[in-house]
Amino acid sequence: MANIKFKNALERKEQSVPPVWMMRQAGRYHPPYQAKRKNYSFIELCKKPELAAQVALDPIEDFDFDVSILFSDLLFPLEALGMGLDYNPAPQLGWHLQEMGDFKKFQSLDKAIEGLQFQKEALEATRKVLPEDKSLIGFVGSPWTLFVYAVAGTHKGNLKDVKSKMDLFPGFCEIMGELLDRNIQLQLDGGAEVVMVFDTAAGELSASAFGKYIRPYLINLSKKYSGKLGYYSKVTGPDHLDLLWSESEFAGFGYDHRWDLTKCFNKASGFVQGNFDQSLLFLKENEFEKEIREYFSVFQKMSLKERAGWVCGLGHGVLPETPNQNVRKFVEVAREVLQS
Repeated sequence: MANIKFKNALERKEQSVPPVWMMRQAGRYHPPYQAKRKNYSFIELCKKPELAAQVALDPIEDFDFDVSILFSDLLFPLEALGMGLDYNPAPQLGWHLQEMGDFKKFQSLDKAIEGLQFQKEALEATRKVLPEDKSLIGFVGSPWTLFVYAVAGTHKGNLKDVKSKMDLFPGFCEIMGELLDRNIQLQLDGGAEVVMVFDTAAGELSASAFGKYIRPYLINLSKKYSGKLGYYSKVTGPDHLDLLWSESEFAGFGYDHRWDLTKCFNKASGFVQGNFDQSLLFLKENEFEKEIREYFSVFQKMSLKERAGWVCGLGHGVLPETPNQNVRKFVEVAREVLQS
């Protein structure tokens, strides 16, 4: 049970119309989600498998995306380690990592992975309700992005406090790396065809720091799950990703809207995901359609071989209050224009 367009993208097979999915395609902007939030907390929607499955299904039914993604949150591994977690509405941890002694507060990995079993159950429940011709993927946060949250509670700003505590990062990676390893396997066992590694704080590191601290871990992880993990980072550039492209075994890469996506297809094997500017979905409908037709016209000029592997979507996630009609128009126009 999988979407043939997504399968073709993974295998870099030529096709005229790419699969379409958007990060955060299920969530705050969508009326069915808003209706559920009147009766359930965000945590309940994530941790009750039948609710998580319905939230993931809603945008598939409404917009006909080709791929569904686990409805969850990347901070749950921190909660599973004993850091506490609440949403009011932004995420708030119970405490922050500040010194070496704080590692003693973490729960055992065996207990922590038990605290993430709901993600496997949510994937299983989602697969049961999804149409057979839709694909299903999972996700985890990268060790760096999770470290940023563990230390600062956010990845906004210049991260000066986080960067002053880099002596804690190796110890954090030793623990979180093992937990993420188990978490990825748990999601694959639950039915995820691919698990995305989201690294939204990666662009706050210089390319040299990224290479020193982050890249070796990512390369090793990708080789352990060869062809099963995708990687997305925000506000990174070629100097960050160069050795990932050549040395890792990721199933593909996602790119934010700052990249010229047409130049990314020859960088690495596997899928190329992205990358329309999500902020432009707030344009008036006629202006928006003009903008996306101009965006897609660039890909029309490419041969099917040149853009094989494309997974069409946004540079980042769907923003709160995004007009639903523009999400629907994006999917419709992509299929109309790229088919011709």
